[in-house]
Amino acid sequence: MSDSSALDLLRGANLYLVGMMGAGKSTLGQVMAAKLGYRFCDTDTVIEQAAQQPIPEIFASSGEAEFRALESQVLSQLSPYTRMVIATGGGIVLNQENWWHLRQGVVAWIDVPVEELVRRLQGDASRPLLQRPDWQAHLAQLLSDRQSLYAQADIHLTVAAGEPTEAICDRLVERLRDLILPPPSAVPTDG
Repeated sequence: MSDSSALDLLRGANLYLVGMMGAGKSTLGQVMAAKLGYRFCDTDTVIEQAAQQPIPEIFASSGEAEFRALESQVLSQLSPYTRMVIATGGGIVLNQENWWHLRQGVVAWIDVPVEELVRRLQGDASRPLLQRPDWQAHLAQLLSDRQSLYAQADIHLTVAAGEPTEAICDRLVERLRDLILPPPSAVPTDG
């Protein structure tokens, strides 16, 4: 079931989800796409398909710089499409050129507290940047380093630990309405 009023609000523009690894962008993106009647795409999945190897192998064989280049290339190829919810990798905001593509749509920062990220990512071997003994401190540092970049998003949506995905989607739809529609007091009236 799609929320046609939210669909009309976006007028076909893509919705880009940014935020840290473990924030739930992929899960939220799939539900949000169904709600809007949009297609869903995850940039990490597209990168793995294009490179024909998992992200940890890309990092191991080619390094983070090559991964970031692939990430930018995938984003540039996806951005001309419309009516998509696109979950991005946590570091996509690091390349200022990526913001040109992101700004073609609406950008929502899915902000999850670091304690919740730690809980969600515990034992996750698929995250190359966390394969180190001090991964929890490194995760907190990555979040600290990226917060000002994530804050450039059109929408900042703070997610509580354990908040159901459907509730997060509903709040995101409301934030889209707030962003795109003027508040009732700003609408001129005949007087």
